[in-house]
Amino acid sequence: MTRLHVPVSLRWSDLDAYGHVNNVAMLTLLEEARIEVFWRHPVSAEDPSAPRWPTAVIDAGPGAETSTLVAAQEIEYLRPLVYRRTPVTIEMWIGRLGGASLDISYEVREAPSGADGELFARAVTTLVLVDSSTGAPRRIGPAERAAWEPYVEAPVELRRRRH
Repeated sequence: MTRLHVPVSLRWSDLDAYGHVNNVAMLTLLEEARIEVFWRHPVSAEDPSAPRWPTAVIDAGPGAETSTLVAAQEIEYLRPLVYRRTPVTIEMWIGRLGGASLDISYEVREAPSGADGELFARAVTTLVLVDSSTGAPRRIGPAERAAWEPYVEAPVELRRRRH
């Protein structure tokens, strides 16, 4: 089982009146992790040894040939996530690799799986690759498929989907 483990720091602005991470902020945390591991980042002159994700094969930003659209998202909250100074771990893998889309599975954890720690949420995002010039879905290319296939495993199990 090969998964990506992305540390994500919480911000005060992520909290709601109840003192835990707001549902909209949780989706933003997932988005930040997704961008980190799927979008190509320029090598930094300040830190050329910065981690480079093998899955980061999509060009991003103005002028990129490919855009990505979120077609669907579902999240299951298991326990409140309160503010902490240490990052949470967003564990990610691909639950389905289709023709022009993929389902990204997530677990938001206190620590990577296998370590002691709480599981706060499970989620899935369906992401569609789109040709930026036409706005039409485009097929996942051979380089993308090769980079992503090692991270394909059974999709995250959400309680609602089990019924």
